[in-house]
Order: sequence, then C-alpha cells, then structure tokens
Amino acid sequence: MSLMRAMRLHALGQPLQLDVVPRPEPQAGQVLYRVLACGVCRTDLHVVDGELPSPSLPLVPGHEVVGEITAAGQGVSHLTPGMRIGVPWLGWTCGECDACLADRENLCERARFTGYTLDGGYAEYGVADARYCFPLMAEDAQAAAPLLCAGLIGYRTWRLAGGEENRCLGIYGFGAAAHILVQLAVARGQRVYAFTRPGDDAAQAFALRLGAVWAGGSDQSPPEPLDAALLFAPVGELVPLALAQVRPGGVVVSGGIHMTDIPAFPYRLLWQERSVKSVANLTRQDGEEFLALAPTVPILTETRAYPLEQANQALADLREGALTGAAVLIP
Repeated sequence: MSLMRAMRLHALGQPLQLDVVPRPEPQAGQVLYRVLACGVCRTDLHVVDGELPSPSLPLVPGHEVVGEITAAGQGVSHLTPGMRIGVPWLGWTCGECDACLADRENLCERARFTGYTLDGGYAEYGVADARYCFPLMAEDAQAAAPLLCAGLIGYRTWRLAGGEENRCLGIYGFGAAAHILVQLAVARGQRVYAFTRPGDDAAQAFALRLGAVWAGGSDQSPPEPLDAALLFAPVGELVPLALAQVRPGGVVVSGGIHMTDIPAFPYRLLWQERSVKSVANLTRQDGEEFLALAPTVPILTETRAYPLEQANQALADLREGALTGAAVLIP
C-alpha cells in the first residue's frame, strides 16, 4: 500500500492534523494527480471554522489545486499521465436536476465540492472526476494555484456585475480574488476603486500598485459614483455601504460563499433600480473562459509559499489579514 501525507480536518474549529494515509486510487472516470501546489482560500477558513454546514470529515481541504496526473481510471481518455491540471471547487454535478439541465450546474442541488464534500489538495496526492479538471499550460504551479478559485470566482463576480459594461468598478476586500480581478478590469479600461479595512495602508498601496485609481477604507467614499461594487470580504455591513456608493441602476455583487448577517438599511439605498446579487460556485464554462483569458492580460499572481505541514499557519495568516496576494501550500 502506498502512503502519503495529508493535512486533515477532524473536528470543526480545530487545527488541521498532519496524517499519513493511504494514497487514493482513481476509480472509473477519475484521475490520480500529484499535488504540485494548492492555494489557501477564504472558503477553506469557512469550512475549517464550521461556517459551512456538514463537511465530509475527516477532510482534506483545498480547492485551488495544481497537479500532475500520475494515473487515469477506466473511461478517461482526454487526460493522460504527465499532463498538468487544475482542480477547482466544483467537483461533481448530477447532470439531471433542473439547474443542470438549464446549464446552471453551479446551482446543482446534489453538487459535490473539492475540499468540502470531496477531499482536496492539502495533501501529496488526490483524485478528481476527470470531467471537472482543467488542463493547464502554466509552468509555474505556485503562481497558477490562486487562479483556480480566487480567479474563477472573481471572474464570475465581475461577469455577473456586467463585465466590461462598467466604467467605474469598486472592489471591497483586497485579497486574493481582488488582486487578480483588478488586473483584468484595468486591462479592459475600467477605473477600479479599492476598499480595504480602514487604516490598512499596505493593502491600499498594493491595490494602487496593481492599477487601482483610488484606494481607501470601506468607510470612505470614492471620488465618483460606482457603476458596480464587488464584495469579497465576508462582512455583511459592507452591503449597505456599497449600495450607498453605486449610481442609480448600479449593482452590488457578493462573491463570497459565506457572509455575516446584512444589517437593516433604508430603502432609499436600494431605490432607483439598484440591485444586490450573490455568486454561487462556478461552472466549467467559467473556468474554460477565464483560464484562456488570464494569459492574454496577462494576469500575474502574488503568492507566499508555505510547506504542506504549515497549513495551519497559512490559514491563520489569511484569517488575520497578514497576506498581500495569496497563500499557497507546496507539498
């Protein structure tokens, strides 16, 4: 029996444990991959902290996985050993429910998710449904890892907000998703206004360096009204603050999977056809579009590498806002 190391969650709210476990074997329709890099996402925090219900325990978190295929199960022909792949959050859908049949697989009522209800990439090896893996040409696995969620969810959030139609774009929460998305928006000629925690001078300087035309605290107002505001910080109080900054007909889109409660706010903030949307998961089409688009911008990620056994430290640094860019585990 072949063994591997994995950082696993055994109880909600507790640190991950470094375990030595059997290396998985690919079943029909699956591939076995060697993990080259795995990004550390805020959704991982929500899973570990128990803010998302009913994860599959014990669990290997991680859904921004760059891997190299080492074996393919029966029926897999388009992915072969030696190929580099990206393994994202969406790991399986039923293909039969109303959402799937309407090409909205991100809303599948039976969907399964990498690093949440399926084991993910905080390990030396993993298995994944071959249909939900993206072939990758990227040579730098560490740089590519954040594209698999921070990039994909950022792209879907931007697209649901109107994409290139917006001239003035506000981004609340300047972490992994925002530092990727600002590059796309600037390349498309959009003016980006970055909102950070009040007093976070380092994050504001980071945003300006990446092309934002203004950066300030979330308690401040930008120099002009926004066409759209994208929220990546899981703070419900930001929704009315963002609504107050968008022009009539504007939209506020939350890109997170979890958010604290939204406080009551006066109707005048929503009036004049302003709207609030949420993003749920992603589709394979999102991944194909974004991963083809990223190198044409080009999008460059800023990362901090951690050894696999320091996954708890990476999660703590993310929780405390001690990162600019994204944390990435390297087995």
